[in-house]
Amino acid sequence: MATPELKQALANKDFIVAPGVFDLISALMADRMGFRALYVTGYGTVASYLGIPDAGIATYRDMVERVGQICKRTKTPIIADADTGYGGLLNVRETVLGYEDVGVSAIQLEDQEFPKKCGHTPFRRVIPASDMQRKIEVALKTRKSDDLQIIARTDSRTSLGFDEAIRRGKAYAEVGADVIFIESPETEEELELAAAEIKTPLLANIVNGGRTPLVAADRLAELGYAIALHPAVGFLSAARSLEIAYGDLLRNGHTSSHIDLYSFSDMNRLMGFEDVWAFDKEWAEQ
Repeated sequence: MATPELKQALANKDFIVAPGVFDLISALMADRMGFRALYVTGYGTVASYLGIPDAGIATYRDMVERVGQICKRTKTPIIADADTGYGGLLNVRETVLGYEDVGVSAIQLEDQEFPKKCGHTPFRRVIPASDMQRKIEVALKTRKSDDLQIIARTDSRTSLGFDEAIRRGKAYAEVGADVIFIESPETEEELELAAAEIKTPLLANIVNGGRTPLVAADRLAELGYAIALHPAVGFLSAARSLEIAYGDLLRNGHTSSHIDLYSFSDMNRLMGFEDVWAFDKEWAEQ
């Protein structure tokens, strides 16, 4: 079940920076950092688990199992990407129940057609706003506790324009979405206009290399945003580090001293080996 910390932070207007996590190593690393929330990114999770594009190919079961594993091993509130809810209204109901049961604090649902595509790639199409409103209403009615925050995302900016994205954001707020997510504003001015128009807590998606400018947290808070997701920072930095380390190994036949690796002892601590060793010591055969 959801815990109340994220809902309370939103009520207190505490600005939330949530890094993207995509597997247990990234989640455990971010969990120890002191963030107010972590974001289980669909793109990164699908890439790390299945090695395929975030294009609606992965299933509800693929995601909820990964999300559940992350929730089980972390203490920080989890915001989880649930794409379109994986289909129609019945699918949305089952998705909300499943995500809430594994312990997420917020679930993100979007108004793309099924199958969806990554929000910072082309060729996205959206369903009618009224259909998305019904999905939001189902999600709100389905959740067992209002500690579970419902994040309503619109992908209409790229295909239908900024004005339509604002109209949809307002429409989704009207039916009770807890947080509104306007995907891929293309300028800081658009970010500012969205915050001026929408009074429900607002989320900014800051994707390195994406369509939205990289605006700092203090500026977003000043504009009136509640949450900043940084979904790509984890998997992009991991991919770059792997490329460097593997390339060095291939060239030199060993790992050069200038390659800055995470220490093996620190990795053991991150994975919880100290608890295993303490148990073994306590129960060692005499």
